Amino acid sequence: KYGVKYDAELSAEAMKEVVKKFKEIYKKETGEDFPQDPFVQLRRAIETVFKSWNNPRAIKYREIHKIPHDMGTAVNVQMMVFGNFGWDSGTGVCFTRNPATGEKELYGEFLPNAQGEDVVAGIRTPYSIKDLKDRLPDVYKQLVKVAELLERHYKDMQDIEFTVEKGKLWLLQTRTGKRTAMAAIKIAVDMAREGIITKEEAIMRVKPEHIQQLLHRQIDPKAKEQHRPIARGLPASPGAAVGKVIFSSEEAEELGKRGEKVILVRPETTPEDIGGMAAAQGILTARGGMTSHAAVVARAMGKPAVVGAEMIHIDLEKEEFRVGDVVVKKGDVITIDGTAGEVYVGELPTIEPKLTSEALELLSWCDEYRKLGIRANADTPEEMRRALEFGAEGVGLTRTENMFVKGGRTDIVYEILLAETEEERRKALEKLIPLQKQDFKEILEVMDGKPVIVRLLDVQFYALVFADPEQLIEQYYKKKYEEGAGSEELMRLENLIHRVRAIRDADPQMGFRACRLGIVYPEVYEAQMRAAIEAAAELKKEGKNPILEIMVPGTAEPNELRFIRRIFEKVLKEVSEKYDVELDVKYGTMIESPRAALLADEMAEICDFFSFGTNDLTQFTFGWSRDDAERAFIHAYLKKKVLPYNPFQTLDDKGVAKLMEWAVKNARKVKPDIELGICGEHGGEPRSIEICHKVGLDYVSASPWRIPVARLVAAQAAIKEKQQKE
Repeated sequence: KYGVKYDAELSAEAMKEVVKKFKEIYKKETGEDFPQDPFVQLRRAIETVFKSWNNPRAIKYREIHKIPHDMGTAVNVQMMVFGNFGWDSGTGVCFTRNPATGEKELYGEFLPNAQGEDVVAGIRTPYSIKDLKDRLPDVYKQLVKVAELLERHYKDMQDIEFTVEKGKLWLLQTRTGKRTAMAAIKIAVDMAREGIITKEEAIMRVKPEHIQQLLHRQIDPKAKEQHRPIARGLPASPGAAVGKVIFSSEEAEELGKRGEKVILVRPETTPEDIGGMAAAQGILTARGGMTSHAAVVARAMGKPAVVGAEMIHIDLEKEEFRVGDVVVKKGDVITIDGTAGEVYVGELPTIEPKLTSEALELLSWCDEYRKLGIRANADTPEEMRRALEFGAEGVGLTRTENMFVKGGRTDIVYEILLAETEEERRKALEKLIPLQKQDFKEILEVMDGKPVIVRLLDVQFYALVFADPEQLIEQYYKKKYEEGAGSEELMRLENLIHRVRAIRDADPQMGFRACRLGIVYPEVYEAQMRAAIEAAAELKKEGKNPILEIMVPGTAEPNELRFIRRIFEKVLKEVSEKYDVELDVKYGTMIESPRAALLADEMAEICDFFSFGTNDLTQFTFGWSRDDAERAFIHAYLKKKVLPYNPFQTLDDKGVAKLMEWAVKNARKVKPDIELGICGEHGGEPRSIEICHKVGLDYVSASPWRIPVARLVAAQAAIKEKQQKE
C-alpha cells in the first residue's frame, strides 16, 4: 500500500493507521477499548507475564526440565529505551560464545532502527552482530568489552539483550545462555583452560544428557518441526534410526548382512531375536517396559529402541502394523526416536554422533576425581570393544543366555528340555561346552587384564526360545497342516509341548529360574562353569591375563550359595589340574531380593563379591512385576504424584537404596575387602549412580553407551561429597 518493505520505512501517518487497526483488533477480541492510561497498560502487561506462568507451553517446559511448578515467576519494570529513533539506533541479541559450537566469538544478531520485539518476531531479517562493527564501530567495540566483562563476572557464557539509542549502548538483560550439548562441553573445557573456572567447576557444569546426546544419532530438530509422530512408546534406548519395517528376526538378520537398513518390529523380543536385533538399525515393540528384554539388550548394543508402543497393532500374518487409520507394511520406511519414544512414517534426516576432543578431555578429568569404578554390561566381543573405547575398566555383567541359542544351538536346548535323566542332560550339555568355551575365550581375550563377571543361566530353558510357550502349539499346527511335516518331527514337537507345559511357571519372574535351576539341575551350571574356567585356563597358557569372576543369580538363602560353591570349587580344581595352571577365579552372587540383602553378612562369608541386580531387587521390594507396572499403572502414579519418579528407571532412594546400604555395611563387617557393585539398569542412570556412590559401592556397571555418562556422574558425585565436607 505504501510501497515500502519494512515497518521502519513507514511514515508517521502510516504508523497511525497501523495503530488504529491494532486497536480495532483489541476491541473485537476483548470487547473494550484499548486503555489509554499508562498505569492501566502497565498493570495489564504485568498480569500478562504472571498469567504466562501457567500456560500449557510453560507447564510442559517445567516438566521437561524438572522445574518446580510452585516456584513462580517475577516481573521487572524498567525505563524504556528506544532502538527505533533512527538509523543510529537499533536492537540486538548476542552470545559471548557461539551457542551451537562453543567457539569463542561474539555471536548474535542486530537490527537497526527497531525494537527488541522486531528481532524476536522475525518480521525483518536481522544482520549478523559482526555488521554492527561497520555500522557503529564504537558501539561494537564497547559491546565486545562488556561481553567479556560479563562472562568473566558470571563465569559462564552469557546471552545479552541490548538496545542502541542514538549511538548509546544500553544493556537490557544478561543471563546464562542456552547451548547445544557440543557447545556446553566445549565452553566448560575452554573456560577451565582459560582459568575462568576450575576443572571441578567444568565437570559440574556439564549435564549427563550433554554427553548422552553426543553418543547417539539424533533426528534433525528442523525435521521434527515439520513431521508429527504416528505413535509413541517408552524411550527405551536413545538415538534415532531409519529403516525398512521387518517383522521377522531371521529376515532382519539376512537383510542386515546384505547391508540393508531395517527396523525390527515385534510384539516383544526374546533371546532368540538377538541376531535380528543386532542386524537392525533400531527396535520397535508393542509391549514391554524400560527394563524389558528389548530395552535392556538395545541399550547394551547401543541401538535406538521404542518399546511398549501399545497404540501399534501388529499383525504378524499380514506383516503389517496399524495405528488408527495408518497402515505400515513390511518394507515401508519408518524413523524411530529412542530419545523421545516417537515413531514417524518415512525417512527423517539425522545427525551423526561423536565424542568431541573436548568431551574426551573432560572425561579424562572425571577419571581423576571419581571414586566409583566403571564397568560394562556387555555380552559380546563387539560390545566389549565399544565399552573399552568409552573407558570401561571391566565387565560387571556378561549374560550367558544367548550362548545357548546363538549359531543354531537351539536344537541342543530342545535336547536339554526333552531329557528325562541327568545322564541325557549331561550328554546334551557336552555339545555346548566347547561352543561356550570359545565364546568365553573371545570375551576374556578382548578384556585381557580386566575383570569379567559371568552370570550363570538366569531363565528357564523354554524362555530361551519362546516368549510364550503356546507359540509351540502354533508351530505344531503350521508344521502339520501347512508344511506337511513328518510324524517324527511332529512327535518331537508334541513331546516339547507336553514338557514345556509341565515345567511352565505360573509366575516367570519368581518361578523356576536362576539358582533354583542350577540346584535342581546342577549339571547345567557345572557345564557353564567348566566352559568359562577352561577358557581362562587356555588363555593363561597362552600368556594372557584373564580375570574371570563367576556370578550366581537369584540367591536368597546362604545354603544355595554353599551348594553351588561346592560345584564351583570342584570344577576349578579339575580344570587347574587338567591345564596345570594356577587360576584365581572369584565366586559371587547377585543380590536381587530383600532377603538376600538382609542376609548380606552370611552371604559375604561364602562370596568374594556381590553385585546388586536392582531390576529384580526393585520389583521384589515393591512387590510389583516391572513389565506389568510400566504397562498398567506407573504412568498414572507419576501423573497423579503418587510417585515422584519411576523406580525401575531411577533407584528408589527410600527403600531399595536402604536395603543396599544395609547389605554393604553388614557385608564389609564380615569381609572388609569384599567387592561390591551394581549391574542392574540403574547402573547407568545419573541419579542412581550418585546413590551408588553414597552407599559405598566399588563400581557401577552400565551398557557400553552409558559408560561416558557414568564416568561424568561418578566424578560429580565425588566432587559434591568433597564440597559438602568443606
